[in-house]
Amino acid sequence: MDAQQIRGGVLRLYPVFRSLPEAGLARLLAQARPALLPAGTVVFDERSPCQGFPMLLSGAIRVVKAAASGRELQLYRVEPGESCIITSGCLLGSADYSARGIAEGDCELLVLPPEAFRELLREHEPFRRFVFSLFSERLAELMQLVEEVAFRRLDQRLAALLLSRGKLVRTTHQALADELGSVREIISRLLKGFAGQGLVALSREQIEVLDPAGLRRIAEAAS
Repeated sequence: MDAQQIRGGVLRLYPVFRSLPEAGLARLLAQARPALLPAGTVVFDERSPCQGFPMLLSGAIRVVKAAASGRELQLYRVEPGESCIITSGCLLGSADYSARGIAEGDCELLVLPPEAFRELLREHEPFRRFVFSLFSERLAELMQLVEEVAFRRLDQRLAALLLSRGKLVRTTHQALADELGSVREIISRLLKGFAGQGLVALSREQIEVLDPAGLRRIAEAAS
C-alpha cells in the first residue's frame, strides 16, 4: 500500500482516529512503522519485550498460550480493526509478553511506538475508550474459553467449532488441535468417530458437515 491507501485503510478500519485533528493523524501515521508479515510469522513471543501497538490492516493474528510440551491453546484471534489486549497490557504495565502471536495468512500492519500509544491514551479519549472496550470484550471471551476448557468435553467443543465454520471446513486436524488446545491424534480420532456416525465426511484438509443437527446434539449434550 502507498501512503494514501494506508491512511484510507486506517480510517476505515479504525474509525476512532477520524476524530483526530488532521495534524494529529498525520503525526500518528508518520510515527507508525509499516510491516508485511508472511503467514506463519511469529509476531510476538512469550517473555519478549513489546515493540509497539499493532494496527492490523489485513490478515489475522492467532494469540496462543504454549505449554512446554509444545501444545498450544488459542486464546483469541485479532482481526483487522481490532486490538490485541495482551499487547496493550504489556505497554501499560511495561511488561514482557505472556503469550505468542502468529500471523494467520499474510498480514499487513502498522506498529505504533510505545510512547505514541501512551500519548494517545492520555490525550485522546475516543482511543482510550476503544482500547478499554476491547479489554472488556476480550475478557468475556477468555472467561468463556476457561468455562469451555474446564467444563466441556473435547468432543463437544470440536462439534461446536465445526458448526461455527459452516458446511465446508477447510482446515487441518493439527490446526483444529491447536485451536482447541489438544493434540492432532486425539482430534483425528474424534473426527473419525464423527465420520463413522455419518455426521461429517473427511478428505484432505477438508471436513464436510453432513448432519448439523447431530453435531449440535453432541455440542449441547450435558457434560
